Amino acid sequence: MPTVLAAGAAVVDFVFQLDEAPSRSEKHRARDAAIVGGGCAANAAVAVARLGGKAVLAARLGNDVIGDMIITDLEKEDVDCSLVKRIEGRRSSYSSVLVDPQGERSIVNFRDRDIDAGGSWLDKLELPSFDVALADTRWPDGARVTMAAARQRGVPGVIDGEAPVREAQEALSSATHIAFSRAGLQDFDGGDDIGTALKRAAEETGAWVCVTQGAEGVHWLEGGAMKHMPAFEVAVVDTLGAGDIWHGAFALGLAQGKSEEQAIVFASAASAIKCTRFGGRMGTPSERDVEQFLKENS
Repeated sequence: MPTVLAAGAAVVDFVFQLDEAPSRSEKHRARDAAIVGGGCAANAAVAVARLGGKAVLAARLGNDVIGDMIITDLEKEDVDCSLVKRIEGRRSSYSSVLVDPQGERSIVNFRDRDIDAGGSWLDKLELPSFDVALADTRWPDGARVTMAAARQRGVPGVIDGEAPVREAQEALSSATHIAFSRAGLQDFDGGDDIGTALKRAAEETGAWVCVTQGAEGVHWLEGGAMKHMPAFEVAVVDTLGAGDIWHGAFALGLAQGKSEEQAIVFASAASAIKCTRFGGRMGTPSERDVEQFLKENS
């Protein structure tokens, strides 16, 4: 079973499905709601586990009730949390998420700004065996350590390039693959032209690069030329966690020996299925779900 080591954010999401997006300050009633684990790396780890891989999560949490909720939920998903550090006196991260009738989400996140006050600790540990490392830019130290370990071991190191990207500059230089969001690519490059920005990113980092754009699909460079894969057309209910699930599925695809293009297809299918289901990462598909989806949407 291929193993993906994911490093980065783990949170709790309080998700509210609304009949219309709020336009003024007053009380609003949700049509549906869910309390579910979230966070870039944690969502990706759950995707890996549900899609048939082994997931190991490296993250930092407070020693509090929210942290207890996060760990309990991840362990139910068979995610190995042995590299999750609980920090006394710090608060775990959580978010309020509003999902509008089009399935788009607005997120208000709290993160303890002092959670890293004790300095780096992951580089002092002996990391387990893994086939691919995945890190998000929300934890620059974690990204730096895991990308360096992947390069040392000769396995792929994938960066989830979400803004602010430049804070993880050292990790970007060690990564073999960088999958930017549109906002992440713009933060990295500062320009509006996708092709130019991807070429600059590839030249600066030496990595294989792509940008995910939701309903507009994925653009990537292959042999210096731009390639594009359209998104699968689905009835969108909730996009929360879709990008994180894409990154987890993409990393797992590489761990399984898929080419980048094959991994994009696999990841895009997993992400599309999630978008048809309310409740953030509760909607993460299984391996069988993706196989069936691809048969029906070849």
